[in-house]
Amino acid sequence: MSKPASAIPSAPLTGLAPVVDAGTRILVLGSFPGAASLAAQQYYAHPRNLLWPILSALTGEPLAQLPYDERLPRLLAHGFGLWDVLGACEREGSLDSAIRQPAANDFARLRELCPLLETVGFNGQTSGKFAPQFDAAGYRTVVLPSTSPAHAAMTFEHKLTSWRRLLAG
Repeated sequence: MSKPASAIPSAPLTGLAPVVDAGTRILVLGSFPGAASLAAQQYYAHPRNLLWPILSALTGEPLAQLPYDERLPRLLAHGFGLWDVLGACEREGSLDSAIRQPAANDFARLRELCPLLETVGFNGQTSGKFAPQFDAAGYRTVVLPSTSPAHAAMTFEHKLTSWRRLLAG
């Protein structure tokens, strides 16, 4: 007799590579890519996620309107990088609450990859649980409201106001 579908463990998912370079001064860490992002192999690929419109406002660049492969060099040119706190996990769907068997990314190599890194912003409360680890390593940390469409209780304007704290400091 076969197991019901819900009892079959899901295969581990692997996250995306970091988008950083030696000029990265501000790193935005999400929790783990959602299903749309994993399928597209692009950070924040869900069309209703507000990350790209917020970064557009912070950088003054039309990042949200550009093809993905043109966004990344422009983002890096402004000293921003992207990554996630988790490098792998098991999860059905895209909600952070569904994450099982989380495995953190190797952050020890950040000093080597990003020698100018000063500020680490956490996109939501799940990734924000890692803030003390980055505080202890000497980085300025900012836990920010999630840009996920699942966190729709806050308006774009209120989220943007909070996200502007990345630039202060």
